[in-house]
Amino acid sequence: MKITSAEFIISNAQPEKCPNEPLPEYAFIGRSNVGKSSLINMLTNHKNLAKTSAKPGKTQLINHFKINQNWFLVDLPGYGYAKVSKKTKATFQKFITDYFEKRQQLVCAFVLIDIRHEAQKIDLEFMEYLAEYEIPFLIIFTKADKIGRSKIDSNIAAYKKQMLANNWEEMPQHFVTSSLENTGKESILEFIDQINQDFFKSQKF
Repeated sequence: MKITSAEFIISNAQPEKCPNEPLPEYAFIGRSNVGKSSLINMLTNHKNLAKTSAKPGKTQLINHFKINQNWFLVDLPGYGYAKVSKKTKATFQKFITDYFEKRQQLVCAFVLIDIRHEAQKIDLEFMEYLAEYEIPFLIIFTKADKIGRSKIDSNIAAYKKQMLANNWEEMPQHFVTSSLENTGKESILEFIDQINQDFFKSQKF
């Protein structure tokens, strides 16, 4: 897929006020400072489509971007700085859980994870939440340029082992990316393109 247009549409904290167009949506979410804005800018060929910041927690709203006039990229707030409680659902902002549970146009979520670190409890809990609500998702490992290839492989293997130990039948499909080196861009866009083709064939909305 070639990105020919990408435009900001709306920011809000109420899922019912999200665009009402019958277009597929792909939500990008991860812990604060995981490199989400840089990844979005890389995928869309825009340097400043999503605002980047050295300050964690910069994104505070649901941000919709229309891509190629036929699908939405949704930039969601990071969940690492949300208030944590015993119940996983209470870990994340209420409007984010409302979005995931009520948004019919959502076809897939991408959970961003910093490849440099061991599996974090909050990431595992969030993916368990998505699985509980039967929300399709994939993993995007970010910042691959920060470590070597062998370390990337070993970290992913360790992540897989951790997930299997937490009662996952298998590790979800994943992509390895570097916004600095454009790594993983084509694979992600090809995946989205295939889902879009299937979506428009079915014409659910």
